[in-house]
Amino acid sequence: MAAGKVGVLRDRNAALWVSGLLVSGFGTTAMWLVSGIWVKSLTGSDTLAALTVFAMWAPALAGPLLGTLADRVRRRPLLIAVNAAMAALLPALLLLDSGDRVWLLFGVLVVYGAAGVVQDAAETALVAGAVDRRLLGDLNGLRMTVNESTKLIAPLAAAGLFARFGGASVALLDAATFALAAGIFALLRVREEKPARSRYAWADTAEVARALWRSPVLRPLLAAGGATMLLAGLNGALLFAVVDRVLGHAPTFVGVLYAVQGAGSLVAGLLAGPLLRRLPERVFAAAGTGLFAVAVGLRSLPYDAVALVCAGAVGLGLPCVLVAAMTAVQRETPDAVLGRAAATAQSLLFVPNAVALALGAGLVAVVEVRVLLVAVGVLGLVTAAALAGLSRGRTARP
Repeated sequence: MAAGKVGVLRDRNAALWVSGLLVSGFGTTAMWLVSGIWVKSLTGSDTLAALTVFAMWAPALAGPLLGTLADRVRRRPLLIAVNAAMAALLPALLLLDSGDRVWLLFGVLVVYGAAGVVQDAAETALVAGAVDRRLLGDLNGLRMTVNESTKLIAPLAAAGLFARFGGASVALLDAATFALAAGIFALLRVREEKPARSRYAWADTAEVARALWRSPVLRPLLAAGGATMLLAGLNGALLFAVVDRVLGHAPTFVGVLYAVQGAGSLVAGLLAGPLLRRLPERVFAAAGTGLFAVAVGLRSLPYDAVALVCAGAVGLGLPCVLVAAMTAVQRETPDAVLGRAAATAQSLLFVPNAVALALGAGLVAVVEVRVLLVAVGVLGLVTAAALAGLSRGRTARP
């Protein structure tokens, strides 16, 4: 299991990239969690708390166009600039001290989301050439492990900081992690050719999107991934209501659930590379979606132990479809257009998530949360069954 991961980390650039992900991921996870708690504490609204996550995901709607930047400029300087810009922006949240200023947080989160789209596209394209393509599953699994391992500590640290010093302290912590990540990415040694210029950026991007959708390998994975992430968005929008109405805990208990979910995703990242070398991508993705669906449905039970187990299962199952889809995109796409292809794929995966977060924020105000959880679970099982059925007839081996 560990051999592929160790092989990747022997490369200096890969090790630096992982270090940058770990640092920036810690701050991002902390800010993501505290944003909802911050708004909830200032306004008392479950709906507005859920909309903080929507604000971060909404820029994925413009993902294909934002991702074009990663093909039109050199990717290492772009990573440095994006991280430095976020380090400069986040201290503006020191001005947020009352409920009538929550608009400031939402504005920063939208910019945060746009920067994340650009950074993800640049990272995906830059590192795809850093290792043997046979190790891309290990690389993406390692990326998932690093991202999700931050959920073991960051949510608890963020909740503690928020309780002691308020949301501004977490914003400053996140700014510091972005500044450190910019320095780490500056140490990367990569030789990048000057990207070819085109006057038809939007047309080129649209053609990349059509090519992704025409691919018999990528289309089923992206379609199932989008459906799964739509359900994940509904699940995320319901989480504060689950903690409040089903479990009867304070909002800070969300941090505990996120930490357990992070542990599950860490395991998923460790297993992804070895499993993708042995299983068809669709089978791997279908199994993860099924596990996620069962866990969400069981969240309707009012028991802390069940809630913790379900959080771990969500963390274990949900990343599978994402790792499978993005590994396939890296493997099937030429480097010259990989930035916009990655961003387009991420939009197909995460735009449904953003839409569902907004939809779920409204539904939770008018529909019983247990009914919504069971409905999400059933739809997830249908998605998993459909993808598994496709894999029997037409399997794409890695």
